[in-house]
Amino acid sequence: MSYMLLIVEPVGQRAERTEAQGREAYARMKAFGDRLQAEGKLRAVESLAGLGDAVRVSAAPGAQRRIDGPFAEAKEMVGGFYLLDGVSRDEAIALAQQCPAAQWATVEVRSLAPCYDESQA
Repeated sequence: MSYMLLIVEPVGQRAERTEAQGREAYARMKAFGDRLQAEGKLRAVESLAGLGDAVRVSAAPGAQRRIDGPFAEAKEMVGGFYLLDGVSRDEAIALAQQCPAAQWATVEVRSLAPCYDESQA
């Protein structure tokens, strides 16, 4: 089964780190990804930029909106993800607990699944 580990971190946390602290955290995250890759469990991994260049788009009929970041109401942001393949739910949870980001952020475990079961249509 496939799972995504979403790194949900406090907004502004990155700016509070010194460059050395940021590089050390990044190196730990990269090493974790390299380990998952070597074990054949990693499909993709990416770090996401902060909310400064983010844009939220809504295209509901009659209510189209575009809101440029940063977003004043945001307290957390998705800072990156690991996309795992061929792991069980329990294994994905165990890997989330081993993820270095779990020490300074929340690691949300989500399974990949269609919105609707197409076999029931």
